[in-house]
Amino acid sequence: MSFKFVLSRSFVRSTNKPTQQLLNNMARRNASAAIKKPTIPYLEDNSVGPMLRYQKSLPKLPVPALKDTLEKYLKSVRPLVSSEEYAKTEAAVAEFQKPGGIGEELQKRLLAKANNPNVINWLEDWWNEVAYFGYRDPIVVYVSYFFAYKDDKIRRNPATRAAAITTAALEFRRQVINQQLEPEYSKGLPLCMDSYKFMFNACRYPSKPSDYEVTFDPATNNHITIIRKNKIFILDLVKDGIQLSTAEIESQLQKIYELAGNTKDPPIGVLTTENRDNWTEYRKMFLAADPKHEQLLKKIESSMFALCLDDSSPITVDEISRACLAGDGRNRYFDKSLQFIVFENGKAGFNGEHSSMDGTPTSRLNDFVCNVIANNKVDHGSPNVRSGLPVPQQLHFNLTSEVLSAISKAEKNYDDHIAKHDLRVLAYEGYGKNVIKKLGASPDAYVQMIIQLAYYKMYGTNKATYESAQTRKFQHGRTEVCRTVSVDSVNWVKAMEDQKVPIEVKAELGYKAINAHVKYMAEAVEGRGCDRHLFGLRMSLKSNEKKPTIFTDPAYAKSTHWNLSTSQLSSEYFQGYGWGEVVPDGYGIAYMINNDSLNFNIVSLRLNNDVLWHYLKESATEMRQVFEYAQAKAGQIKAKL
Repeated sequence: MSFKFVLSRSFVRSTNKPTQQLLNNMARRNASAAIKKPTIPYLEDNSVGPMLRYQKSLPKLPVPALKDTLEKYLKSVRPLVSSEEYAKTEAAVAEFQKPGGIGEELQKRLLAKANNPNVINWLEDWWNEVAYFGYRDPIVVYVSYFFAYKDDKIRRNPATRAAAITTAALEFRRQVINQQLEPEYSKGLPLCMDSYKFMFNACRYPSKPSDYEVTFDPATNNHITIIRKNKIFILDLVKDGIQLSTAEIESQLQKIYELAGNTKDPPIGVLTTENRDNWTEYRKMFLAADPKHEQLLKKIESSMFALCLDDSSPITVDEISRACLAGDGRNRYFDKSLQFIVFENGKAGFNGEHSSMDGTPTSRLNDFVCNVIANNKVDHGSPNVRSGLPVPQQLHFNLTSEVLSAISKAEKNYDDHIAKHDLRVLAYEGYGKNVIKKLGASPDAYVQMIIQLAYYKMYGTNKATYESAQTRKFQHGRTEVCRTVSVDSVNWVKAMEDQKVPIEVKAELGYKAINAHVKYMAEAVEGRGCDRHLFGLRMSLKSNEKKPTIFTDPAYAKSTHWNLSTSQLSSEYFQGYGWGEVVPDGYGIAYMINNDSLNFNIVSLRLNNDVLWHYLKESATEMRQVFEYAQAKAGQIKAKL
């Protein structure tokens, strides 16, 4: 079936050497990177705030050389297919890149688009349409994602915690809308901040054949949506030109708890969990049921964000992660860009809509919220509550029998959909980033190898693995794929499971696999992966043109069938982060690399997540033993075996 690399004796002998030189080279590179502080080579635009001052000077997303992409593609396909399959793929690639052929023609078209002065990013419109807005399946699990916060031991009361989160989020919003937020940087270079415009006062709209995003004026929309017992309330956070203090917000939230009572309303929000075509039709039906519904929905859609006050009390990390990813689907409005969630027992988290904004900006937002609250760095305002605060507005809808029927169908579809999924969290406290760095490895590449080894232990093979690589160093950049599986990673996992291979050889092969991943990731963040380029070439075909063999070759489908969809976002304030699988026979594995711990969130269509959980834990422990042994033998650190 898939290509199996046989570890020959001659190969073992050739790689059986000390790791001292490799480790010394890595240490020198790390030290050099820490010392250098490159000057930012971009002009600053003084007509805008600091957040956007580099925006116009950021480079455009490049179009890689066709030859380079095809070489990278072949190299990434090799460990996934048999020799016979690979020979066919080589032939398809050769045909595609022959002089004067279709490959060169598509490359010319793509370059013409990229060089068009009216096009900011050649990938943007295609990718947003195919990956997000044209996507018709439910966004819950497949598109939306979550962060689960660690406990706030001071704020156990849900209204108290929700009020503090709201104040902290408002401070971040103030910095965004005033353009005072400092840009993010990667290796000393600023990243694109354009997507922040979709963070607050934004909403996704269902439509056929494709959804779209709408943003609203932040100056005139200073309210938030609050959902409790499926009832929807609107809370204005400005009175007499002054923002409500945390104490005032808490007072208003307490009123909402009282107004909501103990009974639940039919859940309008569950309609947002539907297949997007269904939701499009339901929304039309909902608007037709009563003329006032359009303005009521607009109140939700134009709000700064949604605050969901759940009546459940999750305890374990698995429970809070499930509740933040999906919950019961009723006490939500999943089309909102931002949903903060506070539970009855004071635990909290976040759910994000992914279409216009990737996880790095919202990770920064949520880390900021938790950080300033934990370290008392946010101005909570006066502890006194002003008199005469208006009663929060509850939205009352005219739920016709037709609308109630749609809600009932959506509830059943959602329950069936979620019941098919399983979520498990491995909170691995054996070690984290600090130890991995001492082992002379890239933390991200190291954890990717944990995932590869665990999958191999479970299935006896390795399959296509997607790691998200951000390309925000370019204007309107989003992501590229870092393909984790390599010939080197396959050699290594097989060696790890072969008791005849000496431990120092296992370490040597491990460092080689890690370095291969680091190299691919470095190229991907520079816009030089193979996936987005091949996608652009495919999208450059005209409707009447035959699809080239490279795209109909089974190896292309196999190498883009992401059995493992992975990504890293980390915060010391989170205890969970994740999303769902992207193929029915695959896993969504989100991971966090904190200073002294690792966190893996596993979601699948009940593909024995407990077993993969076990192998991830086992792999992390075995890898430390192997690399510490190699370090000790090389004289780097004292062995901890």
